[in-house]
Amino acid sequence: MSDLKLATIGGGCFWCTEAVFQDLKGVRSVTSGYAGGHVENPTYRQVCGKLTGHAEVIQIEYDPEVISFETLLEVFWTTHDPTTLNQQGADKGPQYRSAIFYHDEEQRAVAERSKAEVAPTLWSDPVVTEVTAFSNFYAAEAEHHNFYKRNGNFHGYCTVVITPKVSKARQKFAGLMR
Repeated sequence: MSDLKLATIGGGCFWCTEAVFQDLKGVRSVTSGYAGGHVENPTYRQVCGKLTGHAEVIQIEYDPEVISFETLLEVFWTTHDPTTLNQQGADKGPQYRSAIFYHDEEQRAVAERSKAEVAPTLWSDPVVTEVTAFSNFYAAEAEHHNFYKRNGNFHGYCTVVITPKVSKARQKFAGLMR
């Protein structure tokens, strides 16, 4: 096994993005949290208050010999709308912005190239995803971790919003699923 790497992305509600990426081959862990803001150790309530500067994100620990950063970004572009500023569906606010927080110059180059070349093949409107240097990540409160796996069968948001995204990912990326 190679050295594991980190990817930090925001594609709206972290419950959705976490659920999409958890079952990909080569993904060792997915942690919901906050990044891109100025408040240390923010709470969900603070982030939803729109004054922390943080986005809801996931941090993915992955094996680059099994799944590449490029492939993770293809899944990212396909499973959220990177053309809506500070919004994913009914979820509105800067905490729901589309963002890639790169961990090194290689990730920055891959993210910029993917944004310019891959995303426009999937979306006709301009892509507004920010590509920003990673500075810090704060894990979300425990009740936000594995939300879909724990609540998917009985929580309305899961049924209406998350299940279609997960189904789309499983269909389009069937060969990448465990």
